[in-house]
Amino acid sequence: MLRTASLLAVAGLLSSGAVAAAAPEPPGPERPCPEFAGAMTLPAGARLGLVCDGSRWQALTEPRPPHDRWISFGPEMTLHGEGRRNPEVRAGAWIGTPLDATERCRATQRTAVGPGVLSDPVTAAGEPGEKIEFEVLPRLFELRLSGYCDWRRVD
Repeated sequence: MLRTASLLAVAGLLSSGAVAAAAPEPPGPERPCPEFAGAMTLPAGARLGLVCDGSRWQALTEPRPPHDRWISFGPEMTLHGEGRRNPEVRAGAWIGTPLDATERCRATQRTAVGPGVLSDPVTAAGEPGEKIEFEVLPRLFELRLSGYCDWRRVD
């Protein structure tokens, strides 16, 4: 009886379309990335990012100049801007594009307003499958990106 009820519940979920999409495989050194050629990402807990050489993710061994294209894979990724040494992103217009129709892109930023003083967080967030446009502010201290999204500087 319990097995029959479980099978019926699963069948109901399948027929209703309520099954979630599979999460993308997290990036790692030497993992394939042909769809992200030229992009960078920062895996959870990493101090330096990965760059896609057109076929595989390559681990960075030292900081690079700010980059204009980043891929987030769901969990929050924290990048730094021109309000800190070794910025990873530059101020300007950016677009976040979900890489799955069920994903939401979210960008939260804080700027340095004085020595040891940060602004209140400013957040831009989209609906599932919807692009977001926002300005990365001058003197950016940190930018937190989340969702399975492609982030590009457009100016």
